[in-house]
Amino acid sequence: MKRLENKVAFVTGGSRGMGAAISKRLASEGASVVLTYSKSPDKAEAVASEIKNNGGRALAIEADSADPQAVINAVNQTVAEFGKVDIIVNNAGIYIGKVFEEHTLDDYEQLMGVNVRAVYAASLAAVKYLPAGGRIITIGSNMADNAVSQQTTLYTMSKSALSGFTRGLARDLGPKGITVNLVQPGPINTDMNPSDTELADFLRGRMALAEYGTGDDVAGLVTFLASEEGKFITGTAITIDGGLNA
Repeated sequence: MKRLENKVAFVTGGSRGMGAAISKRLASEGASVVLTYSKSPDKAEAVASEIKNNGGRALAIEADSADPQAVINAVNQTVAEFGKVDIIVNNAGIYIGKVFEEHTLDDYEQLMGVNVRAVYAASLAAVKYLPAGGRIITIGSNMADNAVSQQTTLYTMSKSALSGFTRGLARDLGPKGITVNLVQPGPINTDMNPSDTELADFLRGRMALAEYGTGDDVAGLVTFLASEEGKFITGTAITIDGGLNA
């Protein structure tokens, strides 16, 4: 029996990068997967189709994480379509890199809306459905603990907020048998952080392993936390960054 047989997983930002890798890995372990997207319907449908072609069940839902009601509606639609939800993966995130004095309040609202408020909204919508053994897993960043370069203040602030949210929610949901954890990737080769740039060379120079990770690396950790093997891990952040923060 696969590790996530008969489970239903909800993944925000599942059309590309780490979100796509997570969606596919959860499905390969038996979960039915609902993935949200905002701007890439073709990519989202491609991920869903690949899962279906491999014998799984999947649904792509348009839901911009900048709109909290859209996120809540997507969680509710997941339950309407599949009858339940067992695993929430808050993956969607954005980055705005600027010299600090060029930031605006609109930048703050946009970035915090996707990186923090959407996590809160999805989790809040899910708690009325999640059973004992349910999982909430959020994708943060190793930069919450190490601002490795300039022009990252707002992004680092948003990812740091997720640590407190994870610890507090783990306390709230522990009595219900629901675990809450934060995965903090470092340099992962995605279109948001490609491995062939000057920044990538700089980061490799500071890493213990000196090589970028892949979406599959993150997906493996998320799947472990979502499985029975991860049942005693909650309220913590696990950094997966090739030793950048070492």
